[in-house]
Amino acid sequence: MRIGDLASRVGVSVRALRYYEEQYLLASVRSPSGQRQYPDSVVDRVQLIQQLYSAGLSSRAIVELLPCVETGDVTPALLDRLSAERGRIDAQVSTLVKTRDRLDAIITTAAPARSAGRPCPR
Repeated sequence: MRIGDLASRVGVSVRALRYYEEQYLLASVRSPSGQRQYPDSVVDRVQLIQQLYSAGLSSRAIVELLPCVETGDVTPALLDRLSAERGRIDAQVSTLVKTRDRLDAIITTAAPARSAGRPCPR
């Protein structure tokens, strides 16, 4: 599939896909006319890259991780790094849950006042 087709299919920009190639996260084959061509199997890879970026991993960390996803082989050093990343993500999740809980408390407190036409309690 061409780069525009891949971008549409996974919901990322063409620019992002080009960036992934620059960072060695993704590879394409060029057609005789110079267009990037990707196999269908790259869809899952792009989705994983997106998830890892969203979780805060750097392109460097992702480059190290991707071969392990494909082969299942993980070095002890990479396993330590992945464990550290997981710990960081767990801390982010905990912070987000606390923030959500505080917002829930505000919403719960404010909803009855709003429906009664009163200002929100402080």
